[in-house]
Parts: sequence; structure tokens; C-alpha cells
Amino acid sequence: MFKNTVGVKVPDILLPREGVSMEKWAVVACDQFTSQPEYWEEAERIVGDAPSTLRLMLPEMYLEKPDEAERIVAINAAMERYMAEGTLESKGEGFMFVRRTAEGNTRNGLIVALDLEEYDYSKGSETLIRASEGTIVERIPPRLRIRKDASLELPHILVLIDDPERTVIEPLEAACCEENKAYECDLMLKGGHIAGWMIKDADKINGVLRALEALAAPEYFAKQYGEGKAPMLFAMGDGNHSFATAKANWEALKPSLSEEEKKDHPARYALVELENIHDEGILFEPIHRVLFNLDSEKALEWLVERLAKDNGGCKLCRFDTREACEEAIGIAKTCGGHILPFVTETCYGYLKVNDPAAQLEVGTLQNALDAMLKEMSGVTIDYIHGADVVYDLGSKSGNMGFLLPPMAKSAFFPTVVFDGALPRKTFSMGEANEKRYYLECRKIK
Repeated sequence: MFKNTVGVKVPDILLPREGVSMEKWAVVACDQFTSQPEYWEEAERIVGDAPSTLRLMLPEMYLEKPDEAERIVAINAAMERYMAEGTLESKGEGFMFVRRTAEGNTRNGLIVALDLEEYDYSKGSETLIRASEGTIVERIPPRLRIRKDASLELPHILVLIDDPERTVIEPLEAACCEENKAYECDLMLKGGHIAGWMIKDADKINGVLRALEALAAPEYFAKQYGEGKAPMLFAMGDGNHSFATAKANWEALKPSLSEEEKKDHPARYALVELENIHDEGILFEPIHRVLFNLDSEKALEWLVERLAKDNGGCKLCRFDTREACEEAIGIAKTCGGHILPFVTETCYGYLKVNDPAAQLEVGTLQNALDAMLKEMSGVTIDYIHGADVVYDLGSKSGNMGFLLPPMAKSAFFPTVVFDGALPRKTFSMGEANEKRYYLECRKIK
């Protein structure tokens, strides 16, 4: 009934039955707060024995830990139990219009399923759905262990569209009323507020599909970006590796299926939230870096030498206070080059890179850090949202934090279209507590 040429499937959405606490059900994306176990301990305390997506996902801080296999078995069992006992109910086929308010910003989204056959995370891919950052294939196997036997999927994937005339998501706002409201609740641990409305009307669904097809039309795409580029409709905004894991799972499953089964197998699709990059509520936040288990003085010495070698020189500047460092950075930014602020146990400072080889500061820094991680045994890295967390973690003994500037939203689609994937962890759509919370589910078996 809902045919289209852009790889969109109208999903059968599952949500908790009436009476389940949505505040306890909804839990933030698994890849957040990975260096802050106290967050997940507090989430456990809040949820207690109540039905919750906390039982259907594995916080990434537990990946590749000794009890990982035991946790995955428990996740799969919880999925089966929630369906067998009626904790989860089908709301039928439709899209979910979602409105999320966090940190004073409100943004709209649309829950749909995307065809993994329209996606390829290989470098240089020109598929309709594209990765926005380089996919680290080594990160897929541990995530695949969670998905391969799961009967349900829960999306924390945010996918962006470039819709300046607001033709896809925004027209559905008028259809949101009390009669089709599926849920509304506050989100735990400073996650803000969320509401969802089920869109089942065939005309409205087809309106979305036709608007998406218009955005992907070669003549429209050429008008937006120039001739010679294959149309890109969907770009990963958040959850690159989760979507890549869904793709890997589908590719592993395909050989066991008949040609007929391959056409509409539920695992061929992945549930995502579409958002329009022109939504004023979408903010791009920087993703910072914190290094662990190192001698910060030796690390700084190594980085200065490496950055100078890879670029047009590098200067190290140190300060006793954060205020003095920030004041100096403000002046240094007017002189060109890339400024890479850092914090250690003993000082604040920045690395001034002249004539950088990369376009963005994150590329300059990440290239050097990747090389350092290979050379310095035992050093690990985490990707952090929020400058205050970086200052807190980076100032501890054996640690070092780097702060990065935000990327302009206007640069996102042109960069992905013309240059391909961005450097790893270039930006975040909001800070950790603004990330997508798990709510909707979908059967993938």
C-alpha cells in the first residue's frame, strides 16, 4: 500500500501497554555516559523491577566485559518475556511523530524504517543512505553479538534530511491531537520531555513518501548540490555504528533466505528517527576527547612532534588557570591555524597547529591521537559530551582531556556529499542527556 522509491518502510510499532510507567520505560542511548558508571547505577535505581528498555539494551560501558555474554542472554530473554506477557503491544503500522524538549530546545522527528539495501558504509559510497563518519569495522562485532539473536530492535539512531522548505516532517504537526497521542512523559536524569503521536492516515503517510521522493529526485538534488553527484537523501546524524551493525546483521542473514524472503524480511529494515537539519531545535555540539592511562607530559611532547610533522608546525602553550587559558585561546584564534585546547592534572593549555592538513580541528587532532594510541601501549580514549565533564576527567592523574569546537550545521550535508564521511566523532546532536531515549520497538524476527 505504501510503495516508494526511497527505501522507506511503514513500520509496525510496539509500545508498552497502558499502565507501564513511561518515565521508567524510556532510557537514554546505550553509547552515552560510558565513562560515568554512576549514571547507569542511578538509572538502575530509578527503574528497579519496572518494565524498561534498560532490560532490552546493553550500555556500551559493559561491552567486552567478562559478563557481556550473560547480559546479552538476559536481554534476549527480556524481549521474549515482554512480548509473551503483553508488556509490549502492537500499535499497528504507521509513523510516529515525536516532539522532544531538552535543555530548552524543542525538535520534531518521525519514526520510520529504512531499507538497509539502500545503505553502504564503505568509503566513497554513493548510496541513498550514507554514513556521516568513517565506520570502524572493528566496532561492529561486539554490537552484532547483541543484535544477531534479538527479536526486537529499539532505535537510538537519528537520521538527517536536508529539507529547507519543511515538506516532510513539519506538515504532520497539524495531525497531532489527543486522539492519536501514543505517549507523553518526562525523561529520567535530566532528559527533558517527550511526546509521540501515531500517524496512520494513508494520505498523510503517502504525503511523507512523495515529499521524500521529491527531495531525492536527481533534478532537485542537482539544483541543490550541482551536477555529477548521486542523490543522497538520508545521512546518519547519530548512531552511525548502530546502523552499520544492522546492515552487517542483514548481510549475514541474507544467504539463509530465499529470494522471496529477502524482499520483505523484517531484518532488512532498521527503525530510525528522521529529523530535518533545518529544525531550529537541532544543535550540533562538539564531541571532546579524554585519554586515560598516560603520562601527560610525555604525551604532550609526542603530540607536538607529531602535529608539527603532519602539518605546518605546532606550538605548545601552558597556563595555570582555566580562565587564563581561555583568554589566550580567544586571542590565538584570530591568528589562523587550528587551536586544540587541553587539560591535564597539572595545567591548562592549547596546541597551536599552523597550516593544518585537515579541514576541521577534529581531523587534525584525531589523526594525531590515532597514531599515538597505536604507539603508546595501554593508553585508551573516550568521546565525551560537555566541556565540564572533560575538565573533570582530564584533570585527574593519568588522564588528559581535549576540547573541540562545534561544527556548523550548514556545512554538514555539503561536506558529506562532496567529501564523504566526516572525521570520527566530529559532532553530536546535543549533549549526552539530549540524545535519543529508547521508546518504540519493532520486531526483527
